[in-house]
This record gives sequence, structure tokens and C-alpha cells, in this order.
Amino acid sequence: MFENIIRKQLNADAQESASASAEETTATTTAPVTEVVETAHDDFDWNVDKRNVISYSEEEREKFHKVYDNTFVQLNDGELINGTVVGLTKTDVVLNIGFKSDGLISLNEFRDLQGLKVGDEVEVMVVEKEDRDGHLNLSRRQARITRAWEKIVEVHKTGEVIKGNVTSKTKGGLIVDVFGMETFLPGSQIDVKPVTDYDQFVGKTMEFKVVKINETIKNAVVSHKALIESDIEAQRAEIMSKLEKGQVLEGTVKNMTDFGAFMDLGGLDGLLYITDISWGRISHPSEVLKMDQKINVVVLDFDDEKKRISLGLKQLTPHPWDVLSENIIEGNTVKGKVVNIEDYGAFLEIQPGVEGLVHVSEITWANTPINAKEFFKLGDEHEAKVVTLDKESRKMSLSIKQLSPDPWNEIESRFAEGSKHAGLVKNITNYGVFVELAPGIGGMIHISDLSWLKRFNHPGEYTKVGQNIDVMIMGIDKENRKLQLGHKQLEEDPWNTLQDTFAIGTLHEGTVSRRDDKGATVQLSYGLEGFAPNRHLTKEDGKSIGADETAQFMVIEFDRNEKRIVVSHSRIWEQGQAEAVEAAKKEAKAEADNTRKAVKNVQSKVEKATLGDLGVLADLKKKMTEGNTSDESAAG
Repeated sequence: MFENIIRKQLNADAQESASASAEETTATTTAPVTEVVETAHDDFDWNVDKRNVISYSEEEREKFHKVYDNTFVQLNDGELINGTVVGLTKTDVVLNIGFKSDGLISLNEFRDLQGLKVGDEVEVMVVEKEDRDGHLNLSRRQARITRAWEKIVEVHKTGEVIKGNVTSKTKGGLIVDVFGMETFLPGSQIDVKPVTDYDQFVGKTMEFKVVKINETIKNAVVSHKALIESDIEAQRAEIMSKLEKGQVLEGTVKNMTDFGAFMDLGGLDGLLYITDISWGRISHPSEVLKMDQKINVVVLDFDDEKKRISLGLKQLTPHPWDVLSENIIEGNTVKGKVVNIEDYGAFLEIQPGVEGLVHVSEITWANTPINAKEFFKLGDEHEAKVVTLDKESRKMSLSIKQLSPDPWNEIESRFAEGSKHAGLVKNITNYGVFVELAPGIGGMIHISDLSWLKRFNHPGEYTKVGQNIDVMIMGIDKENRKLQLGHKQLEEDPWNTLQDTFAIGTLHEGTVSRRDDKGATVQLSYGLEGFAPNRHLTKEDGKSIGADETAQFMVIEFDRNEKRIVVSHSRIWEQGQAEAVEAAKKEAKAEADNTRKAVKNVQSKVEKATLGDLGVLADLKKKMTEGNTSDESAAG
């Protein structure tokens, strides 16, 4: 083979020499005449053979030229071509592709071929027919990548399943060698279940589907999950085709939520609603089921289009109402757990799937309103009496109060009118306080019967729920189960004895406890309160008495029946001014009277007036005139 290469190279050199000679001959005809240097064989005619005889015609010569030209392969850069291994070195492979020269390819590109030898044919890519050094540049790796990409594009179109070798781990997934080309396997496409450990797949050969390609950058994304999903889909289709309502299947609990459990039926998921898990009430499926638990379930319903299956577990056992215990009959006492609380009562679960209602009216014998949500707590157990039982409609009514005798049957003897008792404040409204004297027996204290002395805007100002309070029985309404209670009646009415103490005009020290637009509430001694209108709060300096200020007040009104005291601060200093004016009037009048008496005495002693006497009389008259003027002014 090397001899053929050398022979072809010599022929090429001869052709180039012949062409050069022809060009020189042509040049001599056109160029200026110069001195010709003769060389050996200048007179040699290439068209004459060794015998100096022309052996080829023009047609034959053209024919042979074509045959010679066809011995060279016509190549283009990027072309794929088969070549033959003609030599092996420690680092390279010599490849003959039928071109005028052989190509060298690094032995590293043949690592996948074990036992490569001279004479083997391989496919390579022509990178460059002739590089800067005149060498033929070939690449087997580029040829493999090109062929691999063509196959990848094809299987992406057809959806064919291919095999690939996972070579390494990268950010977000794995690198897979497919047909000798690197592709990307995202972590989300490894399995239908989330995968966190990617190292376990490195080095494995797996099956894939090409799910995405990018022609521009020749990049491909493969998926193993797609194969699993297609298998699951086939299993689903097979299972769905055989499904029937009422069919019992074995399933595995794969997930639990607040509303139910998802069951794996062998490639197809079904939903077991929480209401179909147990005949009794449960708040979460984990109360009955466990993850990965295998159980039998019944098909309740399914939808072929949406591929939804509704499953049931409790339906595999008889309804509890159909196998009700013989002890659960009307009149018997049962024990149950509170499973639901409503405004109208609470439901007790006697046994799983069997519940009874305790209405609020059946909680206690008392006629006072009962809040079921305060009386009952979820999960608590109570004993109750079966009042009614209807197996057909599966309803049961229960009573707690009927477990004890009706206390109102002996109300007159236990709680006679006028008797005193201690009670517990159970509820407070705007108009009164509800007090429980014994279980099932209670009554109300009206807001006006809390205190003799104080007026309350709300009973909560006097007592609180949960506190104890002493009461007196004021009246009994056995028919309506009501007691009229009083608290202030435990003491005598202090208003009968305070009428003299707080008589009109008496002065008392008081403190303003609160003020409003109409006036002020004044806290007086003995726990009494008085009211001072705004105009009676003015001080002598013109200012008004403010909240929490202490001052003297005068009682200007006292009403024992209405329990009302009206006081005034202004009246005190206004009355002092009036008394001062009255005293001035009396003093002026007395002085005038004394002057008149003096004048009469003088007149009676003087019989005849003299000039001196006239002067004295004039002075007296002037004083009398001034005295009269003062009286008129004071009177005005």
C-alpha cells in the first residue's frame, strides 16, 4: 500500500513537471528573446513511447486521462466517508480514504473499539482536505457525533425506546451516553418518585426516551420517567377496562390527606374518602390507616375519561345500625363520646357509626338558656338515657337530665319564698344576673334588686360570672320553672333612715366620680350617690368642678321613692352672697330709724328756731335724706 502511495505521488510530480514545461514553452513565445540554456532531455517528447513511436491517439489519450482522474476521490469538508486502516502507531491510526494522501487520527478516538487492526474499515469525517501544513484532517469522533445526532433526531420523531449509559452526575441531573453522544437526564425525569441520590445511577445502562432536542446547539434531553409512566398508563388502561362497581381490590396506602387516603391499585390510583373509611367519625385517615399498609377496598364509582376511582373500606362491613346491640333500647342508660357539638345540642357516639343527639333542652332541668358548646367538650364521655330510638331512620335522642329526678317537684320545700341561699353567677345580661342555686334550679336577680344605694348601667359593674352571691327567694313560678331572686333585700332599706341625714339644705362633702353633658355624679358618705346639674357645679371664681375633685355640696332635692339625691355647690356661695345683702339692708334700715328718732327729739325741745338751730336742723335733714336714699338703693 505504501508503494501505491509513492507511485501516485511520482505520477503527480511528473504531471506537475510536464505542466511546468508547457508553461515555460508558452512563455518563451510571448516573452522577450533571452539566452536559452539547454538542459538534458529538452528534446524529449512525452507523447512518444520507449520505442520512439507514438502509441496513443487523441481519443485514447483523453480516455486514459479520465481514468487517471477518477483514481482520486472528490472530497468536501464535513463529509462522512469510510476509510481503511493502513497503519497503527503508538499514538495514531493511519487511514486511507482513497485521497491523494492518507490521514492520521489520534488513537484516543478508537478507545471504544477493542482489537483494532490493519484492514478494518471505519467511518470518519473530513474536517479539512488540506490544512496549513498540507495534511488531510480526519476525525472519527466527529463522525460518531454526527451519526449519533441523526439517530437521536430519528428516535425523537418515532418515540422509539433507546438504551444509554449513565456516565456522570451533573448539576440538576445525569449525563447519559447515547449512540456515543452525551445527553442530559434531568433529576425530575429519572423516576416517577422523587430521587435525591444521583450517584446510585452512575455507570448503569438504562432505557430512555428522547423527549426534547435542540437542533441549533445539537443538544438532547432524555427521560427514564416517561417509560415508567407509559408502562403505568398501560396498566391503568388494563385495570380500568376490567373495573366494575362493587369489585373488591387490594390496594396499598401511598398518601394520606385531611380529606382521605390515596391507594395504589397496582399502577392505578384510587381515592378512599375519609367518610368511607369508617362507620364512625374520624378526624384524619391516620387514625385507622398506616402508610404502605395493604388493605382490601371496594370500588364505589369510577370515571373512564377522568380515570378517577372512588373506593370504600367501611362498605366491606355491615352498617352498625343493622347490628345494633340489644342493650341499646328506649329507657336504658348508655355511655357515649362527644363527636360533634352544635348550637342545638351535642352528638354522642354510642358505638362506631351509632350516634344519638342530646338536645340543649335535655341537658339540665333548669329553665335558663344552656350553651351546648360550653357544656360539652369534644372527646368527653357522658352517660345519657335513651329517650327515642328509630332504627329505620337511624336516629336516637338522648337525655342527661332524666338520669336524675326533677328538682322542681319539691321546689316549695327546698326554696321557700323569703328564704336565703347562696348561689353561683352563671350568666349576666343587660337587665339582670342569672344565678344557679342547685343543679337544674336557678333564677334571676333584676338589675334594680342588686343594691339599695347604687344605680348600675350594667350588672357586670357589680358581679362577674363564676362568682358566688347571696340571694333571697322573692317569688316562685313552678309552671315556667323560674325563681325571682333579690340581693338588696338581704338588708333593710337605708333610704328610710337617711332622709333626716340628707335633708334639703344640709351640707355634705362629696367627690365627683364622673361627668357628662348633663352634669356630674357625686360620691357622698354612706355609699350614696348624688347628682349635680352642670349649672350647680360652678365655683365662686367662675370655674367648674372637674372629675375626681372634692368639694362641699348642698342637698337641694331628696326623693326616697325614686332613690334620688340632687346636690349643688353653687347654691352654697350664692346663698352666702344673698345673706350678706340682707344683712346690709337691715343695718341701713336700723341707722335710718335711729336718725328719725333723734330729729323728733330735737324738734320737741326747741320752741323757737334760731339761726344756729336752723343750721343744726339742716344737717339733720341732710342725714335723713341720705339715709332714705341708702334704703331705696338697698331695696333696689
